[in-house]
This record gives sequence, C-alpha cells and structure tokens, in this order.
Amino acid sequence: MSQDGPKTGRPPTRAPNGMISTSHYAASSSGLDALRKGGSAVDAAIAANATLCVVYPHMAGLGGDGFWLVKGPSDDDVRALNASGPAGRNATRDYYRDQGVGEIPPRGPLAALTVPGVVDGWRRVHEEYGKLDWSVLFEDAIHHAREGTSVARSVADWLLKDVPELTEHPSSGDIFLDDGRPRSEGEIMVQEDLADSLELIAEEGARGGFYEGGIAKRIVEDLGERGSPLVEEDFAEFTADWVEPLSTTYRGYTAYEFPPNTQGFAALQILNLIEGFDVESWGDGTADYYHHLAEAVKVAFADRDEWLTDPDFVDIPLDRLTSKEYADKRRELIDSSSALDMVEVEPGIKFDSSDRRADAGGDTCYFCAVDDDGLAVSAIQSIYHDFGSAVVGGDTGIIMQNRGSFFSLDKKHPNRLEPGKRTFHTLIPAMLCENGEPRLVYGTMGGEGQPQTHAAMVTRLVDFGYDVQQAIEAPRWLMGRTWGTESRDLSLEGRISDEVIRELRTRGQPTKPLTDWNDNMGHAQAILIDDETDWLEGGADPRGDGAALGH
Repeated sequence: MSQDGPKTGRPPTRAPNGMISTSHYAASSSGLDALRKGGSAVDAAIAANATLCVVYPHMAGLGGDGFWLVKGPSDDDVRALNASGPAGRNATRDYYRDQGVGEIPPRGPLAALTVPGVVDGWRRVHEEYGKLDWSVLFEDAIHHAREGTSVARSVADWLLKDVPELTEHPSSGDIFLDDGRPRSEGEIMVQEDLADSLELIAEEGARGGFYEGGIAKRIVEDLGERGSPLVEEDFAEFTADWVEPLSTTYRGYTAYEFPPNTQGFAALQILNLIEGFDVESWGDGTADYYHHLAEAVKVAFADRDEWLTDPDFVDIPLDRLTSKEYADKRRELIDSSSALDMVEVEPGIKFDSSDRRADAGGDTCYFCAVDDDGLAVSAIQSIYHDFGSAVVGGDTGIIMQNRGSFFSLDKKHPNRLEPGKRTFHTLIPAMLCENGEPRLVYGTMGGEGQPQTHAAMVTRLVDFGYDVQQAIEAPRWLMGRTWGTESRDLSLEGRISDEVIRELRTRGQPTKPLTDWNDNMGHAQAILIDDETDWLEGGADPRGDGAALGH
C-alpha cells in the first residue's frame, strides 16, 4: 500500500507507539490519554467509547449495543465479541399486538425492548486485554458529562432534524433541547444524570453498577410503567459473548467481519464478488467502478435480507454464502453495461419468509485503536436511530436504543420477534490481516452503507494504493435506502463528476446526487500498520467531527 491517491483535505496521522481514531476529537483525546498512561488499545477504545456516549449522544450511548474485533500478539486468530442484547422475556409478538400496533414503533417506550449490551462488552474485553484500572477509563467521560461538552456539528444537525421526536418524548427533550429549541453548534451541554451513571459504573463495575444494580432497576421501573416489556431479570441474565468471526481472502489479504446477528457476511460477499474483476483497470472514480460496486451490493444484499437474524434461532448457511464458488455463480448476475433492479434481485439461497426486505438505517460510532504491543482493536457502537428510542430510563440520563424495533411481528419472517432473540444488526467492525498479522483496522457508521464503505476502503487501499486518509476522503456512494428514506437510489457525493453520473444513468442506475461531503455516507475511521516499519498510519473522516491521534 503506497500513497498514490488524490490530494486530501488533511494528511494521515503517523506515529510509532500507539494510535486511536474516532468520530469525535474529544473521544480520540480520551483514547490517546489512555495509551499515554500505559493502557492497551482496549483501554483506549473503552475510554473513547465512554466519551462518545457523552459527546455524540445521537449515535452512541450506554443504552446501546457494541461489537468488537480484537487481535493481540499472543492470539492465534482474530477474536469477536458480541455485545448486543436480546429482546426481553416479555417481548412477544402477542404483547405488541395487545398494544394495538401492527409493527413495533421506532420511538417511545415500546421501542425499548432489548437489553443494552455495550457496558458488559466493555467488561468482558477489559478483563482479557485491559491494563489500566477500570475506573480510570471513565474519568474523561464523567468530566465531559458533569462539566459540559461543546455541541459538535453533527449533534447540532441531528438535533435540528429531531426536534419533533425529542419534543414528543420530554425525557430526552429536556436534556437535548433548551426550552424546545435545538442546541446550536458550540453551545455547552451538561448531562448531570449521565455523569452519575458513569460514576456508578466506574465505581461498582459493569455488573454491580449497571446490570445487577441501581441503573437497571431505575430504567425498568420507569420504562415499564410506560409500556416497555423489559424487566430487571433481563439485565441481570445478560452477558456479552465471544464468537467466531467470519473471513474471506482478497488479493493476498484476509478480511475479517462480524458474524450474524449482524451483516458482516454481506461485506465479505461484496469482496468475493468484485475480486473476480480487474478493479485496478477501471480506475477509481469512474463509472465502471461505481457501477460494478453498486451491482455487487445489490446481489449481496438480496442474500443478507433473506437470511440475517440471530443464528441461535435460524440455521444460516454462512459457509456457502461466503464461499468463492458461490460468489463465482452470483457474479454472473452482474452485467457491465446494465443495472439490476435492487428490489427484483432474488437471493441465491431461499428462506421461507413473507417479507424479507430490510430497512437498515441507523446512527453509529465506529472507532479503532492499536498499541505498542501490537494489540489491534476494531469496534463499533450504536443506539440505532438518531437518539435511539428518544426515551431516557428514569433519572439515569441514559437513552435507550430502539434496535428492537427492527424485529418483525410476522411469524414467517427470519427476523421475527421472539423473547431472548438478538435482532438483525448492521454494525460491523472490520480488520484486514496479512500472514496472520493485522494490517488494517477499519469501519464506519451508516447502516446500509457500512459494507459498501468497507469495500470502498479496501479497494482504494489494496487496488489503488491510497493511504488511509485518501481512502476515507475519496467520494463515496450508497446503494439503497438510508435512514429516513424509502427509495432505493444510488446516492453519489457531489464531487463525482457529471459525466460519470450521466454514464451511470445510461446503464440504468437510479442515481441521486448529494452534497460534496455527505453525512449519510457515514463517518469512517481506519488505522494501517506498516508491515516494514511497524509505524501506524491513521485516518479520520471529515464528514464527522473526529480525529486520528497517535504518540
């Protein structure tokens, strides 16, 4: 990987000893502080995530889920930690029908039906890879919550859009709105209740402070009175799980993604599909490049939408779906001169379901870290929609995620609601290894866009030789719906030329031009480990408020 790409708005960050990259500069600062104190990459990632819960409350929070890929110097292979919580024991399809709803509402207490998994994820990964004391990891987050944080641009933009939802649900509106007015960029926002919850977790741990203690009790007592099916036992019985990651090869590298209940196999399918083409010959930014990547997305998403759910409830044929042989067969659907209709693409392997199409939007924070021991971390965390369910549990200051609203009430659907089941997720941290050693940790927020941006970053680094910042900043596309939209357009950032868009239209692509640097394309972060010098090269997305920091 060289630096053959276009000039970017900022250079990559390079450092020899450790690095953190997140979507908010304050979170990156928290992670760097942990590294400088002698902490591991896991310590840095937990500290950064805790700060994100304060400074990026529309995307991250203690009431959400998380997924981790980790590779330590003594680990035989990449490890995956699933910190996504299941539906509560009382969350049945009949329960929701008795509430008079035909589908689970995206906002409000009825949307808060899954256990937040992120905090127990921190516990489990810290037990195995942490160096610093647990309580130290929350010092910055507590300070930002109690003393106030400056409202970032992305937060301000989403507050403006979400005034109706926050007004309808005053438990969150009272925190994020000022007498009904959305807070502006640069305004100071204090979250005292959230500071108290973070302090309790820091002092009593994930189990004593959150899942088996006062936080869970106060959440369920408040939300239960308002219709949420969650009970204290749901929290007390939950633990994050170590699972086996999925992988495939791409031009000499091994690409790792997260298994179901999230969409990592779709990202691997896209790589398998495009590996059969001479990507370098297309050139980056050409109609050929965007057309073939969009077609690969359509083919992969047909299988994703058919099968993705909790593998404890459905036997998903992952070996076949991610095989090179299957990709060879599915690649025959891709025509270089004409576009498939995304809605009409059939899955290669059928599941008997009545409505398989997904609406995989959501707001998320991706972050990654590498330390001087060679421990590499790729992690992602979310409360699903912007500001999640828009309800805060009691006096905890914690916004509950609405990930459970993604469940179907159709008994024939693979992602049908069942107690104790984890729902279809879009969150996918990623890692690229060479000869068993990490070379790239990477990922992005953005729902449907996550597998697509993974493909963009891998092709631009591996096929075109970009550095990480160039790969992040290059114009991006998004095939399909994003949150808040119903159309299945090929959205293209405005820096893509009119001539390229014209050519894509002649091939039948449903193009939709966007602004030059569009938030819907996600906030990507990445760290490259140089295989010759072991120096680190980090990048952060200018579409967000982040930074890559190293020492």
